Amino acid sequence: MFQTTRAGVTRKELFLRACRFEPVERVPVWIMRQAGRYLPEYQAVRARHSFLEICKTPELAAEVSLQPFRVLGVDAIIVFSDILIVAEAMGMPLDVPDSGPVLSSPVRDLEAVRRLRNFDPETETKFVGDAIRAICYEAGPEVPVIGFAAAPWTLACYMIEGRTRGDISHAKEMLRTQPALVRELLERIARATATYLQMQIAAGAAVVQLFDTWAGELTEREYKEFELPATQSVLDSLARISGSQGVPRILFAKGSAHLLESLGKSGADVISVDWRTDLADARRKFGRRVALQGNVDPTILLGAETDIREAARAAVQKTGGLGHILNLGHGILPTTPVANAKAFVEAGQTAPIPTPAQTSSAD
Repeated sequence: MFQTTRAGVTRKELFLRACRFEPVERVPVWIMRQAGRYLPEYQAVRARHSFLEICKTPELAAEVSLQPFRVLGVDAIIVFSDILIVAEAMGMPLDVPDSGPVLSSPVRDLEAVRRLRNFDPETETKFVGDAIRAICYEAGPEVPVIGFAAAPWTLACYMIEGRTRGDISHAKEMLRTQPALVRELLERIARATATYLQMQIAAGAAVVQLFDTWAGELTEREYKEFELPATQSVLDSLARISGSQGVPRILFAKGSAHLLESLGKSGADVISVDWRTDLADARRKFGRRVALQGNVDPTILLGAETDIREAARAAVQKTGGLGHILNLGHGILPTTPVANAKAFVEAGQTAPIPTPAQTSSAD
């Protein structure tokens, strides 16, 4: 396994340097949804345990979190959990059948919003913190562990819709017809998410990421008016506890090419962009204000190894390698061959950091 870039530089140091735009000898690499169905090791655990049982059993969650680290040699381990854990802790019954997660009694009125409760993450979601502690113990201090949660708008969409089938028409209609209700819901989610992530940091998470799966469904005006203040609230709360050289904050927003300006105002240290956004354009827009993560199209990992390696190297070339964490532009697909995932990780870890002149010529 690729352990260091040079003597004394650990995976964790490498990852944190990339988040802070400090010099690195190579880019760090991990994969969104890297613990999951494409891995036979995960399938073996899943055959014996339900999805929620794995999420809520720290030793199981730790085991499946560590599998991609052992198999692929990625540079970071993200805790295995689900973004709907916060919704359940706020009082919405959660079930995860094979057909997809379901939240009972979806939020459709102000009374439902005000029934949502504050919760103590140290007690009601202690299993997530325990999983992080177990991962940290097993992986050791040289490997970064990533904690995560849903961004407020994305969690609101699932709470309003009640299920995750790709249709958020109820949420978008509520945004137009009941804006005050949506704002109150987003504020409540932001407060709960902030304390939930603070718990993960206390448990040992070296980095945290917000997943905003439904950001792309918002216009720029809607994002600025509704989602941006809620996201800023979460990220600002983490900055206050971690300090300028503390825990980096990553924001992934799917379908967000039209929102880049607003994303840059979110307070995130790293903006993770999907495959629709050109990395060179994002680098020109942000400069050195924020680092970038991404953004190879996950479908490329279904194809030829030569194409996979070229896509990884091209992504590094576009950013110049500095202030860049190589990743996919969304989650790895369940049909991805393990050998292809390995090829992606290895290609990123061995891609040379281009000189400024080389980067300019590639743009």
